[in-house]
Amino acid sequence: MEFDHNAFDFEDYFPSMIARMGAEAFIGELCTGFRMLMDVNQGLITFDSLKRNSLLLGLEDIRDDEIVCMLMEGDLDGDGALSQMEFCILMFRLSPGLIDGSKVNLGGGFG
Repeated sequence: MEFDHNAFDFEDYFPSMIARMGAEAFIGELCTGFRMLMDVNQGLITFDSLKRNSLLLGLEDIRDDEIVCMLMEGDLDGDGALSQMEFCILMFRLSPGLIDGSKVNLGGGFG
């Protein structure tokens, strides 16, 4: 099962957000987004928490298999859920503008 990135319209606002807010504030916003979607008892974004909060994302018609694929896309440790680090990495991976300009956007802190 593979997540179809083209199934949803996605405008990549992340590069302009970093330019306007700065890298530190942007990371803070990603962390806020993670907390909005996470299961408060587990501290992770789980299937149930993502399904429950899908309305916040404007995804009221999302199917269960699409939620599973979204989680699989970012699940680096194989536990079926997203930690805050996995969520942030996924957001960066899904933003072509951030990948292309990561050294400029984040102050060259990579190597």
